[in-house]
Amino acid sequence: MSPLVKIRSERDQMSAVERRIADFILENAQLLRDYSSQQLANALGISQSSVVKFTQKLGFKGYPDLKYSVGEAIARADNGDTPQQTTARAGASDTSPAGNLWRRKSEAEEATRLINSPETIQAVAAAIEQAGKNGKVFILGLGEDDIYARGFALKLSLLGILTVHNFDTARMTANVSAASPGDVLLVFSEHGNHPALCKISRYFRERRGQVITVTRHTANPLRTLADIALVVSAHDEQPYIQPLLYQSALQHLLDGVFVLLCEGHDDRHAQLLANLDRIQLMLEP
Repeated sequence: MSPLVKIRSERDQMSAVERRIADFILENAQLLRDYSSQQLANALGISQSSVVKFTQKLGFKGYPDLKYSVGEAIARADNGDTPQQTTARAGASDTSPAGNLWRRKSEAEEATRLINSPETIQAVAAAIEQAGKNGKVFILGLGEDDIYARGFALKLSLLGILTVHNFDTARMTANVSAASPGDVLLVFSEHGNHPALCKISRYFRERRGQVITVTRHTANPLRTLADIALVVSAHDEQPYIQPLLYQSALQHLLDGVFVLLCEGHDDRHAQLLANLDRIQLMLEP
């Protein structure tokens, strides 16, 4: 994993001082070779030991190792070693607001992809597939999180998977009382600290159901209750940009799960096509 991607993906779990170091490196990666650990510490007004501890926490032997790794990653990108890096460079050459947003979204999606292993995505798809055969998939999200809960519930319904979607905690609590072993509860919560969602998740686990959470890549109460946790890495200092990055990375993550449910299952694929045809007929005059 590129050191810059690693720093970006781990940022949400860092302390305030660590985030300042991370942001400086991400914003000044090209200039990092000219900074010693002491100079970096002076620029940020922190101790040199804080810089050293930061690099070691990321898995590097020390600051020189981090600086070399960052320089090597930049050199590979400049040489266009991979399609992803070439694409990133193309986006970086566009300095317009739209071009910068495209680049930041690509970075957030890449970081999110790297922190959710293929095995985790496969496990989520397998749990939903199994629940779709013998039970139900409960889907819950509050506020803006319900936008993605609602959209994913529709996609699962198109595949013929029975979903129980709600954005009301009282109604979902009542619905969960009908849960059976093998059912799945998919909970969307960006920050993962809503007490009601945690209570519903505990109740669902008491019913011997499987809880899948979708949150930011942070330590949060809801994530600790998950049998499987999907996490999103998206950060920007601008308050109007950060939600856009989160939404883009989250949608990309969910699309990956949906594709797995479609591929390799001819009956699901056929059900999807049949439902799309029915919907089209309904929309025609």
